[in-house]
Order: sequence, then C-alpha cells, then structure tokens
Amino acid sequence: MFVKTYAGTVVGIDAVTVTVEADITRGIGMFLVGLPDNAVKESQERIRAAFENSGYRMSGRKIVINLAPADLRKEGSLFDLPIAIALLAASGQIESEQLDKYMILGELSLDGTLRPIKGALPLTVRAASEGLRGVILPEENAREAAVVEGAEVIGVRSLAQVVAFLTGEEQIEPTHLDTTEVFDYESNRFGEDFADVKGQAQAKRALEIAAAGGHNVVMIGAPGSGKTMLARRMPSIMPPMTLSEALETTKIHSVAGKLGSERGLLARRPFRAPHHLTSQVALIGGGTSPQPGEVSLAHNGILFLDELPEFGRNVLEVLRQPLEDKKITVSRAKYSVEYPANFSLIASMNPCPCGYYNHPTKECTCAAGAVHRYMNRISGPLLDRIDLHIEVTPVSLEELSSDRTEESSATIRERVVRARAIQTARFEGIEGVHTNAMMNSRMLREYCPLEASARTLLERAMERLNLSARAYDRIVKVARTIADLAGEEQIAPAHIAEAITYRSLDRESWGR
Repeated sequence: MFVKTYAGTVVGIDAVTVTVEADITRGIGMFLVGLPDNAVKESQERIRAAFENSGYRMSGRKIVINLAPADLRKEGSLFDLPIAIALLAASGQIESEQLDKYMILGELSLDGTLRPIKGALPLTVRAASEGLRGVILPEENAREAAVVEGAEVIGVRSLAQVVAFLTGEEQIEPTHLDTTEVFDYESNRFGEDFADVKGQAQAKRALEIAAAGGHNVVMIGAPGSGKTMLARRMPSIMPPMTLSEALETTKIHSVAGKLGSERGLLARRPFRAPHHLTSQVALIGGGTSPQPGEVSLAHNGILFLDELPEFGRNVLEVLRQPLEDKKITVSRAKYSVEYPANFSLIASMNPCPCGYYNHPTKECTCAAGAVHRYMNRISGPLLDRIDLHIEVTPVSLEELSSDRTEESSATIRERVVRARAIQTARFEGIEGVHTNAMMNSRMLREYCPLEASARTLLERAMERLNLSARAYDRIVKVARTIADLAGEEQIAPAHIAEAITYRSLDRESWGR
C-alpha cells in the first residue's frame, strides 16, 4: 500500500517541503532513499523500538521510504515522526484523512515520546505558504511555531497521541500566541541599565552615537575600567526591533535550536559574546551539518568581542565580509548557504599586554614596541571597518561613591529612536541601507555636505594628527550621526570635532 505524508528540511534559515512516501509490497527489508544523512538513516531503529513500546507493529514485508525531492540532502532527526506515521498508514494500522493536511515533524525516543526539533519556525512558515492547514510537532516547539499567523499548530507529546489526533480519537487544541502582546511586553524589558554605570560620560556618549547610526565600536582601556559593563548595556539603548526584524531573528535562533520551549518570539535585540577561543566555523557558521554562527545569531543585535587581540588572526579576518555585506555565504563542496549577519560590532581590548598603557595612576611595564606589536594583532582592514575608537579610563573613587543619579537607558534610547527616524526617512527607497554607517562614498557626497569651516577643520585634523585616509569617510559618517542626534540637517564644525576624537586607534597616532 502506498501512502505519503509531508515533512520539511531547513536550508540556510529557510525551509523546503519534503514529501515522505511509504510503499509496502511483497518482499523483505526496509529501504530509505532520497539522500538521507546518518541521522535520518538511524530513524529505522528508533521507529522500530517506538512501535514496540507504543503498541504498534513494524510490517514484515518490503518497505520503501522515499524522501522527495530526491536530489536534496535530508538532515536531522525530525523525519522520525512523519516516517513512522506513513508506515502506520501504509500497513493499515491507522486510517486518516488528515495525513495530507499537516506537515508532521518530530524526533522519536525509543519509548515513543517526542523530543524537540530545530527550525520549527521556518518549517511552519513553509507549511503555511504551501497551503497546508498547519503542523504537528513536539509540544516543546509549539510556542515557537505559533508565531506564524494562519497556521494551526498541534503540539504533541508522543507517537500514540499523534495517532489519536489523526484518527479523531483525541481532540487537541491548537497552540495560540498573541504575537503583538508578547512583542510589546518583551521589547522594553532589560535587566541592565546605563543608570547603573557611574561616570564614563564620554564612553556613554560614544555608545549612544554608535546605537543611533549603526556604527561599530572598539573600546580600549585598562582592566576593570568598565568596558564589559558598558557593552552589555548597549541593547538597552538600541531602537526596538520591528515585528519583521523580530521574526527574522527568531527564525535564525530556531534553526540553531537556541529558543527553548518557553520562548515563542525574540522581541529584544540579541547580544552574543563568544569566547576568544571560538573557532572560525563557530563564529561564521557552516560545519558538516550547516548551522548559523555567532555573527548570524547576533543578526539585528550586538556581537561583543571581549579581549579582541586575543582572538586568532584568522578568526578575526573572516569578520571582514559580514561587516561589509551584512550577510555571510558559506560554500562547501556539497552545499552553499547564506545567513543574514546585520549586526553591530562592539569590541573591547587592553591597550597593551600588561594593560596599563596610558593609565592615569599605574605604570606600564611593557617592553619598548610592545604596544605596537599588541595592536598589530588586529589588521588594518578590520580596524578600517570600526567607526568609533573609545578610550575608557578608570572611574575615580569620588565618582564611584557619588549619589548623583545617572542618565537611564530609556532616556538615551529616546534620542536614539529620534535619530534613527531621521535616517529611515533619509534612506527611504534605498535597498539595503538603513543607517548612516551603511552609506557608500556616493551617499556621503549626497547626504553629508560639509560647511566650508567644517571641511577646513577636517583637513587640518587629517594633517596635524596624521590620520589615515581611511579615517576620512568614517569621521564624516559619525559626524552625520552626531548631527542627527542634535536634530540638525547640516554637519557643523562641532560635529566634525567630536567625530575626530573617536579615531584614537589609528595606526599613525596610537602609542606615540
């Protein structure tokens, strides 16, 4: 008897529908075809044990399972459940008119219970776009899948419960999630606030500019000066995500299996802080079974690299493409996938190996030339893509013990949102450009005209401070953001002067 059910597989961060065809004829043996990987091939033994422990039987005749399209590699254990249901229907143990109305997904345990899967959100999106009624999947993935409007999400705990639902013996209420309510509630809840940070007015100002214009930042300062504390509060001043951004970000975390059973929608911008021993694959993505890396998990949020020079040179160099293109393409012999990677880079580092170069009270003990050698661990092309260089100095005891109320993240965020609104209007209709940091040279000429006095100031700074040519465009972009924060259309000399102060790590000036 021939039966088919529907499943799906993830390619990149999108899904493809897979038709599971089961045919039982005369003969013996079970054959699984359609480019299955090892995890899919091993489903035979899981299904056999689940049948025995759930009161069903495996047919003793010849079984052929085809996963179509046959030229697409099928990966993961989510095919266990659709194959099992197709086998039960093909062997006449169940009869149901619902088999072709749902996408069925799930990994089987040997006792017949279901384990959660990766990629529930993009798979549900695919099911809805294919015109299917909805999805049947493990209960732990139900809230995640319920984000998709118009799809009936049936969360189940076991193989027996799936059979009871398909045959009409048990009614299961679809899982519902008020996406707007969850989004509104979660998007403004933060555990950390800039009001907790004493002093550091210049660093806070620089991070406000970075959040307003989408700029990348490197903070340099002695150990304990507050670099990590400042970076971790960066998401609290960034503009709230739009619903479409939240759905895209959630989809990436769904594919990577990072959501968990309680989270249906990521409403806050992600903050990823990989360790400096992170490998290239972990940072960029890929692997034997392609998975999003840290740069994609930070999409629409922050990628924080603490102790930047301690990262491997090769690891840092792979950041150059996603910083420029806002996406990453991973190509291997057997596959090519593209992941979005529109993140803001926040990096921190010590000024030298001992950590106390330029410290106001402690003496640097590094040998001659050590500062330059330490800085040379970061390549010029990578530093070129970082707009703001901030020197973070230690906070004095007087400031630490002060009772003065610091400015809250909510107040800073209001200014950032206003500046972003100006940029949204400015770049309306320009595909792929949303912030000042994303402007190219032609846009700089169009949107960043300089007053004569501002241009003169910049030219003098380039000569006197011996700034590199690559610093010119970065200074203008930052000045444009500073003007937006001030609500001014023209870039004034004061805006240029402030932007120049954020170029302290240029090779020609640092350490002299």
